[in-house]
Amino acid sequence: MSPIATGDMIPDGMLAYFDENDQLQSVSVHTLCTGKKVILVAVPGAFTPTCSMKHVPGFIEKAEELKAKGVDEILCISVNDPFVMKAWAKTYPENKHVKFLADGSALYTHALGLELDLSEKGLGIRSRRFALLIDDLKVKVANVESGGEFTVSSADEILKAL
Repeated sequence: MSPIATGDMIPDGMLAYFDENDQLQSVSVHTLCTGKKVILVAVPGAFTPTCSMKHVPGFIEKAEELKAKGVDEILCISVNDPFVMKAWAKTYPENKHVKFLADGSALYTHALGLELDLSEKGLGIRSRRFALLIDDLKVKVANVESGGEFTVSSADEILKAL
């Protein structure tokens, strides 16, 4: 399967999260993105250095600026279970706008064609690092990293595209 690219319609899929009442929920990606401008950010793993210290904090810090430019939702997904994503989200008490969603079995990541096999490092199948700008289910910008890089998927890069 070829990776999702600019101009493609995003596939539907289910992601998991804990709501404000601490109840486990499942949500369809199309439900989150239909009729909205959404940034879908993916990281190889919660609590990993680049993801935790650079990638996600950038979207938290720039959230107001992104929203001012018309972004309705900022979604962060990772191939981790919802318990891990909930714990990771709690490490960002200043976060008001980034939603942390779990793709526990990498099914959605696979549907996007953006899986990364890190089995040799003992991490199994993960997601490549990326940031997609989606407008009503259509990919307007697909900033997908190569290997372990962090060069094109930052909040600043998405801001340039808005």
